[in-house]
Amino acid sequence: MKIWLSRKLGPALLALTLLAVPAGAALDPSEVLDDPVLENRARGLSAELRCMVCQNQSIDDSNAELARDLRVLVRERILAGDSDAEVIDYVVSRYGEFVLLRPPFSMRNAALWVSPVLLILGGGGFIFFATRNRRRQEVAKLSEEEDRKLKELLERG
Repeated sequence: MKIWLSRKLGPALLALTLLAVPAGAALDPSEVLDDPVLENRARGLSAELRCMVCQNQSIDDSNAELARDLRVLVRERILAGDSDAEVIDYVVSRYGEFVLLRPPFSMRNAALWVSPVLLILGGGGFIFFATRNRRRQEVAKLSEEEDRKLKELLERG
């Protein structure tokens, strides 16, 4: 019974363990704040900021040197007494809105938010009108003389 359990549960437990490791691997123990409340704030803010090197990872998950610098910066701003909004505003003022994993909708980035919808609607409209026009086109019929000539050519060749 023990062998069966280890064969069935062993790989599953190993997979769960490996999945849990990368989440905390990026954070260096020297970066962790002593106050657990402040550390939770820092982790929450770090999860909202994009690593400028990795681009689709938060700075909390990234091992890049720039991500480490941003994590340290976030913790310094929190220790300086900044609110969460002030920390985010400070980082955005230095690196731009691209540093946000979920940038807010604004007129500056409206094209990025609207373009996928416009592309889908434009492509759907193109397909709709292209198939509609194709159905409307009638196949030109041969006149009696053209039909006779075609039959003669086919009989000869």
